[in-house]
Amino acid sequence: MKKINDTKIALLIDGDNAAPKRLAAILEEVSKQGTITIRRIYGDWTSTGMTGWKDLLNRNAIQPVQQFAYTKGKNSTDSTLIIDAMDILHGELVDAFCIVSSDSDYTRLATRLRESGLFVMGVGEQKTPDAFVKACERFIYVENLDVQEDAKTPERGGKVARKSAAAQLSKNTALMRKLRKAFDIAKGEEEEVSLSLIGQALRRLDPGFDPRSYGHASLSSLVSALKDQLETRREERGNAVMVRFKT
Repeated sequence: MKKINDTKIALLIDGDNAAPKRLAAILEEVSKQGTITIRRIYGDWTSTGMTGWKDLLNRNAIQPVQQFAYTKGKNSTDSTLIIDAMDILHGELVDAFCIVSSDSDYTRLATRLRESGLFVMGVGEQKTPDAFVKACERFIYVENLDVQEDAKTPERGGKVARKSAAAQLSKNTALMRKLRKAFDIAKGEEEEVSLSLIGQALRRLDPGFDPRSYGHASLSSLVSALKDQLETRREERGNAVMVRFKT
């Protein structure tokens, strides 16, 4: 992937499978990866179900794409989005794609885009099938965006609440197994490894991995909360954070 400032992203939203109230948070999250040069949302704009989107389109420079539901109960939006994505791909207009949907129908599209060497990001709900999540290089759960908003409010309980939360993290066997596997992948023959390499390994193992799923805004914060399991130190040169498991 190119440097963050010159990465051009196509943002394609399945209006039938996304909530208007989360648009601002989604745009902010996607913008962390680069510049959104193509913004499109797909749906049947004659349907009352799309009403919530209409006021947001001009405000956020999003182009609505009309797709009639030709057969009752059948969603035609996905085929239109897929066709557009392939046109954008062959036109070499962007470096990355972001598909906003919780629909597994986009699994093959994400795989095809990645086969062409493009970065693919997905945004959807926790109910999104694993097939689509794994097909993306990065997947963001919209529930974590809600958590991010809630985090702006003052925390209750102080040190006692934080200590209890840390204890629960250490007992999360799935999380600890994932961290251990990422650590082993990243460290090679070394006893410790940089936090950034662990983060890269985690994303390869699970594109949907997000520290916010565990109540932390960053991987650094998550690792710091696991002091009973992990040791960290900051290098004098380079300022990198080094991590190792306690024996």
